[in-house]
Amino acid sequence: MSDAGYTRRLSPGTRAALGVFARYGTIIGLLVMILVFSFLSPHAFPTYNNFINVLSQASLAMIIAGGLTMAVIVGELDLSVGYAASLHGVLVTGLIVANHLPIPVAVLIELALGALIGVVNGVIVTKLKVNSVIATLGVGTVLVGLSFAYSAGVPIVSGVPESFLQLALGRWLFGIPNPIIFMALVFGGLWLLVERTAIGQEIQAVGGNPAAARLAGINVDRIKILGFVLSGMCAALTGTLLAARLGSGTTNAADSYLLTAFAAVFLGSATLRDGEFHILGTLIGTLIIVLGFNGLNIFGAPTFSQFVFQGAILIVAVGLASLGRSLAES
Repeated sequence: MSDAGYTRRLSPGTRAALGVFARYGTIIGLLVMILVFSFLSPHAFPTYNNFINVLSQASLAMIIAGGLTMAVIVGELDLSVGYAASLHGVLVTGLIVANHLPIPVAVLIELALGALIGVVNGVIVTKLKVNSVIATLGVGTVLVGLSFAYSAGVPIVSGVPESFLQLALGRWLFGIPNPIIFMALVFGGLWLLVERTAIGQEIQAVGGNPAAARLAGINVDRIKILGFVLSGMCAALTGTLLAARLGSGTTNAADSYLLTAFAAVFLGSATLRDGEFHILGTLIGTLIIVLGFNGLNIFGAPTFSQFVFQGAILIVAVGLASLGRSLAES
């Protein structure tokens, strides 16, 4: 029996309660987590400085998760984002240090390269009809090889200019850390694109029902490629800011962002909507994960607990998203 068939057998009251839990369970969980951490550590957790620090640390994960959301909304998965971000961090550092390119030029080159990687992913998926999991995992593995080929596996550290570091460490506007500003611009732009433009309506239509979208005259392949392009550009920005934060280009610096991004995206799909992927949900999902990490660090939890927490969050997120879709179908 399908999940939707099972939920139809439940009483109306039970379905209503499950519907509320599926839509608002993540927000309730976020509020409970904040209250518990604030009660247990009133002088460290619920402070302005800690919140700004958490938001600054979360910004890079939010940017890469926001881009991944665009690929997922159009019905595909992009497993290359973490590897791509690592490659961009190495390349942008090399362009600045070894090739002496101006920082804005190096950053623009990386954004263009991120878009190109997105096009490659999109073409393989839409034109060659390769499953997006296999296609993007393959492309990501190639990117790992290119990263090692460029750097020989040695971090690029010496000669990194202070002005590049200020991209991630500076506070150019009202004393707000720059990563928060970049994150706000990215999320604001993506939200406006998806929710307030004609292209955004096409993106949602393709993700909802590609066959119906094609019958309605929408170029489905073009929209899917656009989703991958936006994902690739966000990965490029994340890798660039991470390199500026670390002060080096390291071959595997951003690999771990893949799991965080997926957990945030699926957790976000269980927020406010019935299992639908959306930008605001991803923002909330990332906050839940990063605030959880922050609380664990404040209480001195061992490192392994973060992996346990993140894996458990991913399982819960997918479960809530599936529940929301089942209730919507029933």
